Amino acid sequence: MKKIFLIAGEPSGDHIGARLIEKIRDKAECDVKFTGVGGPEMEAEGLLSNFPMHELSVMGIAEVLPHLPNILKRVRQTVTSIISENPDILITIDSPGFSNQVVARLRDHRAIKVHYVAPTVWAWRPWRVHKYKKNYDMVLALLPFEPPFFEKVGLPCQYVGHPVLEYGADRGNGILFRERHGISSKAIVLCILPGSRQSEVRRLAPIFGNVLNILLKRGYSFHVFIPTVETVIKTLPGYLTDWPVNVTLLSDSKEKYDLMAASNAAIAASGTVSLELALARVPTIIAYKVSPITAHILRLMIKVKFANLINIILNKEAVPERLQNFCKPAIIADDLERLLDNTEKDKQINEVAPALKKLGVGGKLPSSRAAEIILKLLGNT
Repeated sequence: MKKIFLIAGEPSGDHIGARLIEKIRDKAECDVKFTGVGGPEMEAEGLLSNFPMHELSVMGIAEVLPHLPNILKRVRQTVTSIISENPDILITIDSPGFSNQVVARLRDHRAIKVHYVAPTVWAWRPWRVHKYKKNYDMVLALLPFEPPFFEKVGLPCQYVGHPVLEYGADRGNGILFRERHGISSKAIVLCILPGSRQSEVRRLAPIFGNVLNILLKRGYSFHVFIPTVETVIKTLPGYLTDWPVNVTLLSDSKEKYDLMAASNAAIAASGTVSLELALARVPTIIAYKVSPITAHILRLMIKVKFANLINIILNKEAVPERLQNFCKPAIIADDLERLLDNTEKDKQINEVAPALKKLGVGGKLPSSRAAEIILKLLGNT
């Protein structure tokens, strides 16, 4: 039997980990045991998580500080568990702060150490490649232009593709969604995604609610849906009490993609969901806001002009980005009103298409590529 220890710290990583476990199990010629830290999707694939994954779903320097003692406790607990389990391969998925803290304490451990989701060294803090060279044996990259950044320092890096390509975002049934919810084909459906972390929702939900209020005053009517995740679903309703319309929360991923197919437009926190919306051909506004301290530090470090990967690939703002001081209800409301016009909607969808092609739409599944690499490494242990 081979042993794999996986660590994921947020919903996107949980999804990647679950698909990886599934593909490894399908392709493996021997029994494989999976242990580690993960969320509900990885647990559904048989992983017994050492502690609730949501404890690691904190982002931003000012936001992390209050949780630091517990995070460090979980680092020590995870290291102890890895030493006890003695896995053949240790796979960390995103969550670089936590992952590097764990792996740095295990440099002498026999496990092959793989980091899945290459850090964006091309965007900010390029010196991180040296930390990964020190801590890991291999990096798996989501983007085709990433491997050279790691290979130039002698760290093997293989491109596997972006996992969003296999989520099913481009296969939703919008007609069926509207029928299920009793919504006419002419009514406006808005998809709103205020984030998967408590800190994101706390900052963005009031802003998004005010956007809706502005549009209502301008004479619009609409149906509002929020696809949400386990990390925030219990607390999210508390942030919606001041919203001027009734909101339907969705927790099923299939329902989420049907919603996207049915949506006239979306407002979303910056992140992976922006790619899902692009695949679903939903005209979108990207918004984000962190604490002033975090924002100041990020401005000093970031080396790219845009936050949204679609815009980065295209090197232009095809998808509106409303960040920090521009993340204001009046600005976003104007953007949303423009996107509800079919001409502007089609313009964004057409501009986004070349970026999706560059990301590998229609190619081999990223989880299959990653599983094949991991199994090849297992054969060498």
